[in-house]
Amino acid sequence: LALTEFLRNERVVGAWVEFFGEGADSLSIGDRATISNMCPEYGATAAMFYIDQQTIDYLKLTGREPEQVALVENYAKTTGLWADALVGAEYERVLEFDLSTVVRNLAGPSNPHRRLPTSALAERGIAVNLDKAQAEEKEGLMPDGAVIIAAITSCTNTSNPRNVVAAGLVAKKANQLGLVRKPWVKTSFAPGSKVAKLYLEEAGLLPELEKLGFGIVAYACTTCNGMSGALDPKIQQEIIDRDLYATAVLSGNRNFDGRIHPYAKQAFLASPPLVVAYAIAGTVRFDIEQDVLGHDAQGKPVTLKDLWPSDEEIDAIVASSVKPEQFRQVYIPMFDLGTVQEAESPLYDWRPMSTYIRRPPYWEGALAGERTLKGMRPLAVLPDNITTDHLSPSNAILADSAAGEYLAKMGLPEEDFNSYATHRGDHLTAQRATFANPQLVNEMAVVDGQVKKGSLARVEPEGTVMRMWEAIETYMNRKQPLIIIAGADYGQGSSRDWAAKGVRLAGVEAIVAEGFERIHRTNLVGMGVLPLEFKPGTDRKTLGIDGTETYDVIGERTPRATLTLVIHRRNGETLEVPVTCRLDTAEEVSVYDAGGVLQRFAKDFLGQA
Repeated sequence: LALTEFLRNERVVGAWVEFFGEGADSLSIGDRATISNMCPEYGATAAMFYIDQQTIDYLKLTGREPEQVALVENYAKTTGLWADALVGAEYERVLEFDLSTVVRNLAGPSNPHRRLPTSALAERGIAVNLDKAQAEEKEGLMPDGAVIIAAITSCTNTSNPRNVVAAGLVAKKANQLGLVRKPWVKTSFAPGSKVAKLYLEEAGLLPELEKLGFGIVAYACTTCNGMSGALDPKIQQEIIDRDLYATAVLSGNRNFDGRIHPYAKQAFLASPPLVVAYAIAGTVRFDIEQDVLGHDAQGKPVTLKDLWPSDEEIDAIVASSVKPEQFRQVYIPMFDLGTVQEAESPLYDWRPMSTYIRRPPYWEGALAGERTLKGMRPLAVLPDNITTDHLSPSNAILADSAAGEYLAKMGLPEEDFNSYATHRGDHLTAQRATFANPQLVNEMAVVDGQVKKGSLARVEPEGTVMRMWEAIETYMNRKQPLIIIAGADYGQGSSRDWAAKGVRLAGVEAIVAEGFERIHRTNLVGMGVLPLEFKPGTDRKTLGIDGTETYDVIGERTPRATLTLVIHRRNGETLEVPVTCRLDTAEEVSVYDAGGVLQRFAKDFLGQA
């Protein structure tokens, strides 16, 4: 989390980042993997570490055959990829980060690069009103800042045995001292690999986690991707009735508003052992470094330092309990296909009534029509830091959402609505997720003189504010081409395919922003949406954009060319604004001109045929 904050501040979006130096040498492969896996959160294209003896030791630990290990070492040394060969390598930029300055951190409450040292919880206004929270708890109510979800999640942390073992040791100590999780906290543990279960059982730590509620619920993405499952109905109703500030604490790598659960207003990223501690605390109003988590059998107060394991304790258990045969036991059978039965037909038998997979319309409607880049109306005017979760949420589908209403009409009971992520194969559900995040701020959605937060849009020229999906349907029926105007860092977060598919199917032909996150910009090009960037010093505010305008784009589309954005105001005034075409390469121009990556593939395929 400290590195994520540092690299985001250093503006490495689109860069290839390689780590080297004394600090990098000291990091375990698990730590290196965690840092590299955070790459989308600091916006880099890639985040790499060299191959060294730590790599070789990790390959041995994870059950690779001796011949494979020897091949990797020999190849790396022969080709100059071994650490020693990279000494003196020249880089465009060298950034210095001192690992000795890193303290215990959280990130939040709404993005992964907003680092929050646990020593600064009070001064940041997080750990406040604990007396009020404890008074509410005594009255039988959930406290202010209630942690309704505490989840040890898969990819970022649980591929790192040290972090998982640390969580197990915190749980063990908590159980020994008689601490329990708070009853309103939904706890879960979803490792990225089944090997985690084996080494935790070997160490005797899995029962300790289970006792505190952190039993294994699945392997792979769950809470971090918005799939924590339903809350207890009583807890959910209390959150609604009291408009409670409820939160989630998880060991994932993304915590954007509205992502984790519709009723968790904000979320904090934490290491697995801290997640366990917050399940016991039960509220983020708690100063996790200072406040008392509970009392032992003798009435002595227990704080985090009484639970926290030392590096020596963690390393001893990793050394004795994580074994090569565990990895072989899990992974060798995965690649044993046995007798493979050939399908009757190579073509998929589409089921027209399925809400999980449906034949997509990528050769029809908006995608089959010509993109004129003329007479476009704004679907949304957006602030900075719009994430792919704003564009296409992956979390639980609520009954009163556009997607929920559609699924109900399809005869699906509410308990089977599941999440947007699981329905992404049905475009009729996924389209209704476009801008469906309840935390969205569309500056066009003005009600009684105030911008109203939510999945809202304003249809022009009538000026009627309505739910986003109804606005999209209205424009689709009119065959009205659309544009989106946005601030800086547009498209942060996961590489969400529907964040690009949804807007293109709605008829969006161009997006003009102050800046784009690399992954999402590439996805837009792949769907045939034109990304355009305001020149420095120009933005939606300096241009006085309010959403009543129509827009044209003029100029030849070549890599990073200057095009002209023509703004037609309602009063008849016309303004010509230079913008940068963010088709960054000739290949991207080719993909865009074809209509998108699918159309380009079809063109190439048919040309070969």
